[in-house]
Amino acid sequence: MTVTLLPDAEPHTARLPHRGRPDGADPGSADVPVSMIERMTLILDAFDAATPTLTLLGLVERTGLPRSTVHRILDQMIRLRWLAHTSGGYRLGMRTLELGGLTADHNEIRDAVSPLLHELCQRTGMVGHLAVLDGREVVYLDKAGGRLAALLPTRLGGRMPAHCTALGKAMLAALEPSIAEAAFHTQLPRLTAHTITEPGALHRALAQIRLRQGVALDREESMDGIACVAAPLRGRGTAPAALSLSGRAEAMSFDKLARVLLEISHEAGRTLFPRRARWR
Repeated sequence: MTVTLLPDAEPHTARLPHRGRPDGADPGSADVPVSMIERMTLILDAFDAATPTLTLLGLVERTGLPRSTVHRILDQMIRLRWLAHTSGGYRLGMRTLELGGLTADHNEIRDAVSPLLHELCQRTGMVGHLAVLDGREVVYLDKAGGRLAALLPTRLGGRMPAHCTALGKAMLAALEPSIAEAAFHTQLPRLTAHTITEPGALHRALAQIRLRQGVALDREESMDGIACVAAPLRGRGTAPAALSLSGRAEAMSFDKLARVLLEISHEAGRTLFPRRARWR
């Protein structure tokens, strides 16, 4: 597993559930993707855990595509089993489930680390996540925890901006500073009042994380009322993945959780990279 950072200067916009076009925007404007693959991806991304079923109007609003275009593409996606009809409109089809199952079955990181993650959540009572870095976003490979887990909007395969999550900052801090600085040098999207939006502030935070053995914190930066601690899984310098523990901000014991998380992340790293794990 490699860490990928995009070379373009502008950071990705956060992939949040509602991504309809701005008010007054022309559905036929240049911002509308031209390729069929991009349009299909917009439609697939419109579904999330909170809204597994969407109407035609809902898909038009979330994708920003013209109604006629969405309707035409939906017919093809249903025929190819990417989507399926349901009483409330449309849902993801069996093809997405089949491919997702193949990914899970062959995911070396998830297979190796998930048992440790679930054990960690049982020990701490916190919500645990396993994620990898993809460009300027984190992608969740696993999620574990109790009742609070259902309240967090994260999901397997879901994405969040790396700059406002403990997981993302833990992995960014494990990169060469020059790489992170090149990728994050413009204003960053804000998710809460506590989100770091200035590139300089982000790079100072990453420098501090490097001094804490890679431990990163999220103090209500990605979601109000929720805090998080994360640590990277490292082989030879870079961080292909990271583990985190999340909980209600007022109940977080950052120092205690950081010690436990480092212990488990080191064990997970040794499991994942038995011949080349080197800890800094």
